[in-house]
Amino acid sequence: MSTTVQRVIAVVVLLAAGTVSLPLAASVLDSGGTENWIIPVQVVATAIIGAGVAVLLPAIAPAGATTGRRVVVGALWGVLAALFGLVVFFFLLNGLDGA
Repeated sequence: MSTTVQRVIAVVVLLAAGTVSLPLAASVLDSGGTENWIIPVQVVATAIIGAGVAVLLPAIAPAGATTGRRVVVGALWGVLAALFGLVVFFFLLNGLDGA
């Protein structure tokens, strides 16, 4: 598989994970004592997904990176995807005028 195809697949998977992970975490953790855990759980989940994607699709890390470095780079891309999902849902819930 070419580098470009790997990167496109990785971006699509990570953006989908970042967008879907927030409502999934909220549906599980939306109760009195656990509502403050929604965003941390979303970030950790997308970091884990990003690490897995980087292991399966090594083109999202620098060329020649070791497996450990690919995991770290993938986790960072996963955190960015979580932030993307958070921004998307902020604007969906509040509009462009803000909270």
